Order: sequence, then C-alpha cells, then structure tokens
Amino acid sequence: MPRFYVPQPLAVGLTISLPEAVAHHVQVLRLAPGELITVFNGEGGEFSAALVEMGRRSASAEIKAHHAREAELPHAIALAQALPEASKMDWIVEKAVELGVCAIQPLAAQRCVVRLAAERAEKKLAHWQGIIESASEQCGRNRLAHLGQLQDYKQWIAQQDLHRRIILSPRAEQPLAEWARHQPAQAVTLVIGPEGGLSEQEEEAALRHGALALSMGPRILRTETAGLAAVAMLNAMWGGM
Repeated sequence: MPRFYVPQPLAVGLTISLPEAVAHHVQVLRLAPGELITVFNGEGGEFSAALVEMGRRSASAEIKAHHAREAELPHAIALAQALPEASKMDWIVEKAVELGVCAIQPLAAQRCVVRLAAERAEKKLAHWQGIIESASEQCGRNRLAHLGQLQDYKQWIAQQDLHRRIILSPRAEQPLAEWARHQPAQAVTLVIGPEGGLSEQEEEAALRHGALALSMGPRILRTETAGLAAVAMLNAMWGGM
C-alpha cells in the first residue's frame, strides 16, 4: 500500500485534502477513488485512508483506521555529520533515516570544503528535510528524524548533550565494536568529520567536553561511509536491525 507523509492533524473519520505533492504522486501511480493508501504525520502511528476525489492537481481521502505501528530503534542514535562535498550529504541523510537515526545534525568543521552562507544553508536544510520525509515514506517509519540547524563545530561541541558523544577517529585505540559489545544499549551521538577527518584540535575539544574517541578498525572509511557503518554496527550489537 503506498505510504505518504501528510503534515496535518489526522483522525479516523476525517476527510482530508492531500498536499499537492502527494496528490501528484497519487496521479502518477494511477490510483483511483476507493483505493487505499497509508498516511502518517510524523507524530506516531499510521492511518489507512481511502481516496475519495481526484482532480488534475488535487486529491482527498477519508481516514478509515489507525494503526499504532512503529519502526523506531529501541535506542536513540543521532548523527552529527560535518558537511561533505557535493551531494554526499543527500545520500547520508537518506540512508541514516533508513537505518533509524533519530536526529541529524549538520556541522561546519575546520576541514569542510563546502561552506554554506545563510540563504544557501536554508535551501539545503529544506532539501534535506524533504529527503527525510521521502525516506520515511519508503522505509516505513512513522516518526521523522529531527534535522538540526547547521552549526559551527566548535560551538556545537561545547554545548551539553543528553546523549553520549562518540567521535570516530583513526587515532583512537579502542574499536567501536569492542566498546559496544560491553555496553548496554543507550542513546549516543556519533560525530563524523568531513573529508580529511576532524583536526587534532577538534578532536581534543571533543574530548575536553566529555566525548569518547573510538575507531572503526584498521581501514580508513570515507565520511559518507563511516557514520552509516557505525549506526549499522550499533544496531547489530544492540538490536534494531
């Protein structure tokens, strides 16, 4: 059954107007009045709805039933990702949502090649939010991962975080897998550097503020690989795959 994110109040018995983008998608799928779709608004659970009316650029649906189904991890994993080059961040955001991360925090680190001015940063954030929504539709999640505002690494690392922060560093001696094997499932924030990694000064700042430095083993992973591999590894260790 096709799934669509509909950011509006949902309740059994309501007839809702679908957002224009969703109505267009329904048209592309050649769905007809009476056919069932699944809708969710990111607040938990999902709803079965029957298409009622379909115009050239509009569609409405009547909500028939609520299903309290969730696909969230039993432990909260956030990903703090220094901006990579080109469109790599698009891929990271999409796959991180599929793997179940609860939050994505874009960071501007010392070795970031990409520098986003305020207006361009807002456009990128809107683009990444759309990726979060479409990835959630595809993978079956009914709650949207939170997307943080772009922050300077030094300012962000100095802030307090309820999650334990883990920086992945080739200079660390203890592997993430070994650490996780002896730890209970818990909320963590994985901090990933850009191409070239975090600088020594940035790693030292993280450690001063209570972060734990761990490695991903003897191989150096690309920035678009490291965080996703770490999330998958924790899910395998702690459940949630």
